Amino acid sequence: MKLTVVGCSGSFPSTESPCSSYLVEADGFRLLLDMGNGALGELQRHCGLYDLDAIALSHLHADHCIDMCGYFVARYYRHEGGRCGPVPVYGPPGTEQRLTTAYADTPSESSMSEVFTFRTLTPGGSFEAGPFRVRTERVEHPVEAYAFRVEHKESGRVLTYSGDTGPCPALELVARDADLFLCEASFTDGKEQIPGLHLNGREAGEVAARAGAARLVLTHVPPWTDPQINLRDAKAVFAGPVEMARAGAVYEV
Repeated sequence: MKLTVVGCSGSFPSTESPCSSYLVEADGFRLLLDMGNGALGELQRHCGLYDLDAIALSHLHADHCIDMCGYFVARYYRHEGGRCGPVPVYGPPGTEQRLTTAYADTPSESSMSEVFTFRTLTPGGSFEAGPFRVRTERVEHPVEAYAFRVEHKESGRVLTYSGDTGPCPALELVARDADLFLCEASFTDGKEQIPGLHLNGREAGEVAARAGAARLVLTHVPPWTDPQINLRDAKAVFAGPVEMARAGAVYEV
Protein backbone atom coordinates (compact mmCIF):
# COMPACT_ATOMS: atom_id res chain seq x y z
CA MET A 1 0.00 0.00 0.00
CA LYS A 2 1.43 3.36 -1.04
CA LEU A 3 0.47 6.75 0.38
CA THR A 4 1.25 9.93 -1.54
CA VAL A 5 0.70 13.29 0.14
CA VAL A 6 -0.95 15.44 -2.53
CA GLY A 7 -1.58 18.33 -0.14
CA CYS A 8 -1.23 18.80 3.61
CA SER A 9 -1.79 22.49 4.43
CA GLY A 10 -4.56 23.32 6.89
CA SER A 11 -7.31 25.90 6.31
CA PHE A 12 -5.86 27.32 3.07
CA PRO A 13 -2.96 26.46 0.76
CA SER A 14 0.54 27.50 1.78
CA THR A 15 3.35 28.45 -0.56
CA GLU A 16 4.59 24.85 -0.28
CA SER A 17 1.40 22.81 -0.38
CA PRO A 18 -2.25 22.58 -1.38
CA CYS A 19 -4.82 21.71 1.26
CA SER A 20 -5.64 18.20 2.45
CA SER A 21 -5.53 15.40 -0.12
CA TYR A 22 -3.94 11.96 0.11
CA LEU A 23 -3.64 9.30 -2.59
CA VAL A 24 -3.68 5.67 -1.42
CA GLU A 25 -2.75 3.00 -3.96
CA ALA A 26 -2.52 -0.79 -4.00
CA ASP A 27 -2.93 -3.48 -6.64
CA GLY A 28 -3.61 -0.88 -9.33
CA PHE A 29 -6.48 0.73 -7.38
CA ARG A 30 -6.42 4.43 -6.48
CA LEU A 31 -8.37 5.81 -3.51
CA LEU A 32 -8.22 9.55 -2.80
CA LEU A 33 -8.84 10.82 0.73
CA ASP A 34 -10.09 14.44 0.55
CA MET A 35 -9.64 17.01 -2.22
CA GLY A 36 -9.08 20.44 -0.66
CA ASN A 37 -8.07 23.78 -2.18
CA GLY A 38 -5.40 23.39 -4.83
CA ALA A 39 -5.31 19.59 -4.68
CA LEU A 40 -6.66 18.90 -8.15
CA GLY A 41 -3.71 20.50 -9.91
CA GLU A 42 -1.14 18.78 -7.69
CA LEU A 43 -2.92 15.44 -7.99
CA GLN A 44 -2.11 15.34 -11.70
CA ARG A 45 1.60 15.08 -10.83
CA HIS A 46 0.88 11.69 -9.27
CA CYS A 47 -2.15 10.27 -11.02
CA GLY A 48 -3.98 10.63 -14.33
CA LEU A 49 -6.96 12.95 -14.13
CA TYR A 50 -9.38 10.12 -14.89
CA ASP A 51 -7.56 7.33 -13.07
CA LEU A 52 -9.14 7.62 -9.62
CA ASP A 53 -11.23 4.60 -8.62
CA ALA A 54 -12.87 6.02 -5.47
CA ILE A 55 -12.88 9.19 -3.36
CA ALA A 56 -13.60 9.55 0.37
CA LEU A 57 -14.29 12.95 1.91
CA SER A 58 -13.72 13.22 5.65
CA HIS A 59 -15.98 16.27 5.97
CA LEU A 60 -17.37 19.17 4.00
CA HIS A 61 -15.15 22.10 4.95
CA ALA A 62 -13.67 23.72 1.85
CA ASP A 63 -10.07 22.81 2.66
CA HIS A 64 -11.05 19.14 2.39
CA CYS A 65 -13.55 19.03 -0.46
CA ILE A 66 -13.77 22.19 -2.59
CA ASP A 67 -11.64 20.97 -5.52
CA MET A 68 -14.33 18.36 -6.13
CA CYS A 69 -16.09 21.18 -8.00
CA GLY A 70 -13.21 21.44 -10.45
CA TYR A 71 -13.08 17.67 -10.70
CA PHE A 72 -16.77 17.66 -11.58
CA VAL A 73 -16.00 19.96 -14.51
CA ALA A 74 -13.18 17.69 -15.68
CA ARG A 75 -15.39 14.60 -15.61
CA TYR A 76 -18.65 16.17 -16.84
CA TYR A 77 -17.24 18.15 -19.75
CA ARG A 78 -14.53 15.70 -20.78
CA HIS A 79 -14.01 16.12 -24.53
CA GLU A 80 -12.10 12.99 -25.48
CA GLY A 81 -14.13 9.79 -25.30
CA GLY A 82 -17.27 11.46 -23.95
CA ARG A 83 -18.41 12.04 -20.39
CA CYS A 84 -16.75 9.96 -17.69
CA GLY A 85 -18.67 7.22 -15.97
CA PRO A 86 -19.49 7.76 -12.29
CA VAL A 87 -16.80 7.25 -9.65
CA PRO A 88 -17.85 6.38 -6.07
CA VAL A 89 -17.66 9.32 -3.64
CA TYR A 90 -18.04 8.50 0.06
CA GLY A 91 -18.91 11.49 2.22
CA PRO A 92 -21.04 12.75 5.11
CA PRO A 93 -24.78 13.26 4.66
CA GLY A 94 -25.50 16.12 2.28
CA THR A 95 -22.29 15.79 0.25
CA GLU A 96 -24.01 16.01 -3.14
CA GLN A 97 -26.04 19.06 -2.13
CA ARG A 98 -22.99 20.77 -0.63
CA LEU A 99 -20.90 20.31 -3.76
CA THR A 100 -23.76 21.32 -6.06
CA THR A 101 -24.27 24.50 -4.05
CA ALA A 102 -20.55 25.26 -4.08
CA TYR A 103 -20.40 24.88 -7.86
CA ALA A 104 -23.47 27.14 -8.04
CA ASP A 105 -24.49 26.65 -11.67
CA THR A 106 -24.40 22.98 -12.50
CA PRO A 107 -26.58 22.17 -15.53
CA SER A 108 -29.13 20.60 -13.15
CA GLU A 109 -29.44 19.71 -9.49
CA SER A 110 -28.71 16.08 -10.35
CA SER A 111 -25.78 16.61 -12.73
CA MET A 112 -23.15 15.88 -10.05
CA SER A 113 -24.56 12.37 -9.76
CA GLU A 114 -23.92 11.79 -13.46
CA VAL A 115 -20.18 11.56 -12.79
CA PHE A 116 -20.14 10.81 -9.04
CA THR A 117 -21.97 8.02 -7.24
CA PHE A 118 -22.55 9.46 -3.77
CA ARG A 119 -22.50 7.11 -0.80
CA THR A 120 -23.10 8.25 2.76
CA LEU A 121 -20.62 7.66 5.58
CA THR A 122 -21.94 6.46 8.95
CA PRO A 123 -20.37 6.35 12.44
CA GLY A 124 -18.86 2.95 13.07
CA GLY A 125 -19.51 1.96 9.47
CA SER A 126 -17.31 0.55 6.76
CA PHE A 127 -17.07 0.20 3.01
CA GLU A 128 -14.93 -1.76 0.59
CA ALA A 129 -13.08 -0.07 -2.25
CA GLY A 130 -11.01 -2.38 -4.41
CA PRO A 131 -8.33 -4.00 -2.23
CA PHE A 132 -9.20 -1.76 0.73
CA ARG A 133 -11.57 -2.14 3.63
CA VAL A 134 -12.29 1.31 5.08
CA ARG A 135 -13.70 1.75 8.57
CA THR A 136 -15.28 5.08 9.43
CA GLU A 137 -15.58 6.71 12.84
CA ARG A 138 -17.18 10.05 13.58
CA VAL A 139 -14.77 12.43 15.31
CA GLU A 140 -15.01 15.77 17.15
CA HIS A 141 -15.39 18.76 14.81
CA PRO A 142 -18.00 21.52 14.37
CA VAL A 143 -19.44 19.71 11.34
CA GLU A 144 -20.02 15.98 10.85
CA ALA A 145 -16.51 14.64 10.30
CA TYR A 146 -14.92 11.22 9.98
CA ALA A 147 -11.60 9.50 10.50
CA PHE A 148 -10.70 6.65 8.15
CA ARG A 149 -8.99 3.36 8.92
CA VAL A 150 -7.82 2.00 5.57
CA GLU A 151 -6.81 -1.67 5.68
CA HIS A 152 -5.28 -3.53 2.77
CA LYS A 153 -7.34 -6.71 2.80
CA GLU A 154 -4.59 -9.05 1.62
CA SER A 155 -1.64 -7.84 3.69
CA GLY A 156 -3.55 -6.51 6.71
CA ARG A 157 -1.50 -3.30 6.68
CA VAL A 158 -3.34 -0.30 8.10
CA LEU A 159 -3.27 3.43 7.37
CA THR A 160 -5.32 5.67 9.65
CA TYR A 161 -6.24 9.22 8.61
CA SER A 162 -7.65 11.47 11.31
CA GLY A 163 -9.40 14.02 9.12
CA ASP A 164 -10.06 17.10 11.26
CA THR A 165 -10.78 16.45 14.92
CA GLY A 166 -10.30 17.47 18.49
CA PRO A 167 -9.33 14.84 21.09
CA CYS A 168 -11.91 12.04 21.25
CA PRO A 169 -12.07 8.30 22.02
CA ALA A 170 -13.14 7.46 18.45
CA LEU A 171 -9.83 8.67 17.05
CA GLU A 172 -7.81 6.43 19.33
CA LEU A 173 -10.07 3.53 18.40
CA VAL A 174 -9.59 3.95 14.65
CA ALA A 175 -5.82 4.42 15.05
CA ARG A 176 -5.33 1.23 17.10
CA ASP A 177 -2.12 -0.56 15.97
CA ALA A 178 -2.00 1.40 12.71
CA ASP A 179 1.16 0.94 10.67
CA LEU A 180 1.00 4.63 9.73
CA PHE A 181 -1.10 7.24 11.51
CA LEU A 182 -1.65 10.37 9.42
CA CYS A 183 -2.88 12.79 12.04
CA GLU A 184 -3.81 16.44 11.99
CA ALA A 185 -1.88 18.83 14.25
CA SER A 186 -3.36 22.25 13.53
CA PHE A 187 -2.94 23.90 16.92
CA THR A 188 0.08 24.80 19.03
CA ASP A 189 0.16 23.45 22.58
CA GLY A 190 -0.52 26.27 25.04
CA LYS A 191 -1.70 28.69 22.36
CA GLU A 192 -5.10 27.63 20.96
CA GLN A 193 -7.56 26.10 23.42
CA ILE A 194 -10.77 25.49 21.47
CA PRO A 195 -12.60 22.27 22.45
CA GLY A 196 -13.83 19.92 19.75
CA LEU A 197 -12.00 21.56 16.86
CA HIS A 198 -8.39 20.46 16.27
CA LEU A 199 -5.39 18.69 17.82
CA ASN A 200 -1.98 20.11 18.64
CA GLY A 201 1.28 18.23 18.18
CA ARG A 202 1.38 16.94 21.73
CA GLU A 203 -2.19 15.64 21.54
CA ALA A 204 -1.49 13.91 18.22
CA GLY A 205 1.53 12.22 19.78
CA GLU A 206 -0.48 11.15 22.81
CA VAL A 207 -3.18 9.58 20.66
CA ALA A 208 -0.55 7.72 18.61
CA ALA A 209 1.11 6.44 21.79
CA ARG A 210 -2.13 5.26 23.42
CA ALA A 211 -3.28 3.64 20.18
CA GLY A 212 -0.01 1.78 19.68
CA ALA A 213 0.54 3.21 16.20
CA ALA A 214 3.86 2.28 14.62
CA ARG A 215 4.54 5.57 12.84
CA LEU A 216 3.14 9.10 13.07
CA VAL A 217 2.97 11.67 10.28
CA LEU A 218 1.63 15.09 11.30
CA THR A 219 -0.49 16.94 8.76
CA HIS A 220 -3.03 19.78 8.29
CA VAL A 221 -0.72 22.39 9.81
CA PRO A 222 -1.96 25.89 8.83
CA PRO A 223 0.51 28.39 7.37
CA TRP A 224 0.48 30.43 10.62
CA THR A 225 1.53 27.46 12.78
CA ASP A 226 5.21 26.59 13.29
CA PRO A 227 5.43 22.90 12.28
CA GLN A 228 8.71 22.40 14.11
CA ILE A 229 7.06 23.17 17.45
CA ASN A 230 4.35 20.60 16.77
CA LEU A 231 6.95 18.08 15.65
CA ARG A 232 8.94 18.64 18.85
CA ASP A 233 5.84 18.30 21.02
CA ALA A 234 4.76 15.06 19.32
CA LYS A 235 8.22 13.53 19.67
CA ALA A 236 8.20 14.32 23.40
CA VAL A 237 5.26 11.97 24.01
CA PHE A 238 5.49 9.40 21.19
CA ALA A 239 8.49 7.07 21.04
CA GLY A 240 8.05 5.91 17.45
CA PRO A 241 9.09 7.67 14.24
CA VAL A 242 7.46 11.08 13.77
CA GLU A 243 7.69 13.48 10.85
CA MET A 244 5.83 16.30 9.17
CA ALA A 245 3.83 15.60 6.03
CA ARG A 246 4.95 17.47 2.94
CA ALA A 247 3.43 17.68 -0.51
CA GLY A 248 4.86 14.99 -2.76
CA ALA A 249 6.07 12.74 0.06
CA VAL A 250 5.53 9.01 -0.56
CA TYR A 251 5.21 6.34 2.12
CA GLU A 252 5.11 2.57 1.76
CA VAL A 253 2.68 1.22 4.32
